[in-house]
Amino acid sequence: MLGLMPVLSYSGLAAAEPAPVRVFAAASLKDALDEATAAWTADSGIQTLNTYAASSTLARQIEQGAPADVFFSANQQWMDYVGERGLIGPDSRRDLLRNQLVLVAPSVSALQLRIAPGFDLRGALGGGRLVLCNPAVPAGSYGRQALQSLAVWDAVQTHTVLAENVRAALRLVSRGEMPLGIVYASDAVADPQVRVLDVFPQDSHEPIVYPAAVIAKSDNAQAAALLRFLEADAAQKIFMRWGFVATEAPRPALSEP
Repeated sequence: MLGLMPVLSYSGLAAAEPAPVRVFAAASLKDALDEATAAWTADSGIQTLNTYAASSTLARQIEQGAPADVFFSANQQWMDYVGERGLIGPDSRRDLLRNQLVLVAPSVSALQLRIAPGFDLRGALGGGRLVLCNPAVPAGSYGRQALQSLAVWDAVQTHTVLAENVRAALRLVSRGEMPLGIVYASDAVADPQVRVLDVFPQDSHEPIVYPAAVIAKSDNAQAAALLRFLEADAAQKIFMRWGFVATEAPRPALSEP
């Protein structure tokens, strides 16, 4: 006698877990975005997979078909790059944050230096080198713009070290391997081993704006929901604690709370 086939019951099976939202984000966003997406996960129950690198690197990876749902760039140009290639969703792009460019030294350094046209940056290096990002990286582009605008680039360009992204530049200063570096204000907030000497004037470089968008090929319906969360007050307050500035607000002085 043939045995009876077991009857499968699905009543006790849990519903399939929603797919995590895959976020490609500029390296300078790491600490703040990790906290903001953790808050979103706590609120929504949906995980994110955050990948951090230079905006240029991420944009090219997206162009080559890397799986991503959201791109969060550190400047408009690399978002333009993916947008011009039809790689982001129509009407999904929005400007979420601003930042400031700062000159940092190791926290143990006694150096005092004010940024002004023609300031003695070369002399302040004391025979060392200035670390800034590769100019293909947004922070490197802003840094070179600022130094050229202030008429000090010619004096220091042969005394520089180029880092692949802003967090790599920050680490070189934090570890005391370089006497000075140019990073974002948010990076300086994230590392107690560096000290801000001064903020670069806003008019010395292009505005530092962070746009975000949903990737056109994404089939994750929660990607747009994540962007809505990131532009809402709760997430914006997290970003501001990490040194960012909301796009609709004027930039405060670094010393302000």
